[in-house]
Amino acid sequence: MEFRSPILRAGILHDMELLPLGHPLPCKFRSSNTKLIESRLSSKKIRLSVYGKRKKVAYVMRPVFSLNTSHQGSHEIKKLDEKEGIRLLSFLERTRSQDGAVVGEGTFKSHVVDNVSLEDISKVDQPEYISIPSLPNGSNGNHGSQISSCYWEWKPKLSVHYDKAGTENVGAPGVLFLPGFGVGAFHYEKQLKDLGRDYRVWALDFLGQGMSLPSEDPAPSSHTSNSEESHVKWGFGNESEPWARELVYSIDLWRDQVQHFVEQVIGEPVYVVGNSLGGFVALYFAACNPGLVKGVTLLNATPFWGFLPNPIRSPRWSKIFPWAGTFPLPSIMRNLIEFVWQKISEPRNIEEILKQVYADHSTKIDGVFSRIVEITQHPAAAASFTSIMFAPRSQLSFEEALIRCEAEEVPICLMYGKDDPWVRPIWGLKIKSQLPRAPYYEISPAGHCPHDEVPEVVNFLLRGWMRSLESKESCIALPLVEEPRLREKIFSRDLEYIREEGTPKSVQVRFFGPNASLRDQIISILLGSTAHKLFSAWR
Repeated sequence: MEFRSPILRAGILHDMELLPLGHPLPCKFRSSNTKLIESRLSSKKIRLSVYGKRKKVAYVMRPVFSLNTSHQGSHEIKKLDEKEGIRLLSFLERTRSQDGAVVGEGTFKSHVVDNVSLEDISKVDQPEYISIPSLPNGSNGNHGSQISSCYWEWKPKLSVHYDKAGTENVGAPGVLFLPGFGVGAFHYEKQLKDLGRDYRVWALDFLGQGMSLPSEDPAPSSHTSNSEESHVKWGFGNESEPWARELVYSIDLWRDQVQHFVEQVIGEPVYVVGNSLGGFVALYFAACNPGLVKGVTLLNATPFWGFLPNPIRSPRWSKIFPWAGTFPLPSIMRNLIEFVWQKISEPRNIEEILKQVYADHSTKIDGVFSRIVEITQHPAAAASFTSIMFAPRSQLSFEEALIRCEAEEVPICLMYGKDDPWVRPIWGLKIKSQLPRAPYYEISPAGHCPHDEVPEVVNFLLRGWMRSLESKESCIALPLVEEPRLREKIFSRDLEYIREEGTPKSVQVRFFGPNASLRDQIISILLGSTAHKLFSAWR
């Protein structure tokens, strides 16, 4: 079975190293003794050349590219990729002219330097291929762990929905998954079925989202109507119910919700995994309750949430804003809210948003799409959405939560989809710069929700990371970092697996070691994005 990869394996060289493509070349060559490797451009397969016993893998880019400089929907990141591509092509031209490489019909003589020394540049390992397990899909009789849907009454009239799996695994570590904005526990179905075979796993819906919406109107209208419009008015009455007078769907509320869920339902410290908004809540919860957390994994965590000042942190500023997400919602805002909600909740717009956040459009998202549409049809959905949007900021900022977690020595692992259009990898690298010892895995292709788009990869990394923390005495290495020499480096691995539908897939994971400099990180990102861009254009 053959897997395609953004980087082509071209040859195995003896005592040689291939000059990194796209590098500005502030390099000194210790030897001018060069050899040429010939590869046929007319064939997609590249021959392997073996010299002696000592072997190093070299990678050669196909020199015929199409940069696709379309003006439609151009963005800064695309312009940056095109500049990188032009620079790479310029380098190839310089290399070819300097060493007199011959270009014949259907052939290209690639430049290989004997004993190249790249001074002041940290070396980045070339990708290797690793096969990882697929998800349980029932084809071999393994349907995975069974998922149970439950409700927990946290406060009067406030019931929290959650899913659980693997509760029969007595003594196994517990893992709690926190969803992003607009989704719920259902977004972690692939984690519960798979990880539930080895761990005790929970995923909950934040209050005001998913299936944790209220079952009663928090601020009913004084008049009633049998029309469908009357359901949209939940929360827009004249006075709130007693149980909803202090209710605001804020990040502080969700932090408290997670704290009490761990204490009352799980009953022991857990690993917490959060995507997007759930990542912020996971970090915030860990910073305030380090004794309840065994470790935190951030999946494209959003580093900010909320627009209005926090009343505890900024009491004077908060008084300027007469309304901050409480019930009832102001009647003056009703028309605007209903207009905005009508646009956001349209199935066509929901579908477009999902296309943005999933990098691989072949990923099946029908189930996620239908569940989101179902949530938007709840009579409390519009008012809950508005309360969330106008809720105040958290008492601690994301950066302050990081500092507190570091002081409390809370283990943190970073897993970011490289192709996320919203929370780009620069945010993950910023966290990495604050927490140098935290492992950072950058996955591509993967967008804003890597746990649902490439669950095989995320589950594989999660298992390895938790196993390394649990085995304090045996010192099991981090996933992909089994060799001690790799612990401090930046390197890439291509993980191969079979999807649920039976098709093969290859995903590249780049690991950033604790001592990787900013220069190393930039070079690694530029090389990776350029290679992927050019290969995609060539293919």
